[in-house]
Amino acid sequence: VVQVHYRANLLVFLFFQIVKCYCLMLSYSEITQIFLLKTMENELMNIVSILLSLGVGSQMTPEKIMKKESLGIIILGLVAFAVATAGGLLMAKLMNLFLKKKINPLIGSAGVSAVPMSARVANKVGLEYDPSNFLLMNAMGPNVSGVIGTAIAAGVFIATYGN
Repeated sequence: VVQVHYRANLLVFLFFQIVKCYCLMLSYSEITQIFLLKTMENELMNIVSILLSLGVGSQMTPEKIMKKESLGIIILGLVAFAVATAGGLLMAKLMNLFLKKKINPLIGSAGVSAVPMSARVANKVGLEYDPSNFLLMNAMGPNVSGVIGTAIAAGVFIATYGN
């Protein structure tokens, strides 16, 4: 059990180290920032997603995955994804009832941990309706918080079912 907790903590530690590198990269000049932002938006985010997936997936064996309960987990994951997206939209609409400066409800839909695609989709849909409405940076905030929640859930999952 100690080894499983060590691996889960290592995943969370690596994630925060990557976030720290991201913040350090933003401190360069404007020309370097443009290059680094394009790299972080595409290649680096995909690499981080693959590494996190490999870290969690390496703990699972076919005997643990190929069960009837696995189908239930997949269905629950799809339902959770749909509920998180709808909940983000509805919460933003509810907040707009009380805020003087309204926020775009598409930002709430990016609160799932599909990095960076949910933020990109929110940005793309926002740009279709208003070309001056650039939502990518605002959508990355809830997107990253979704990743942090997923990393915590993955650590709990590994600690619970890792044996």
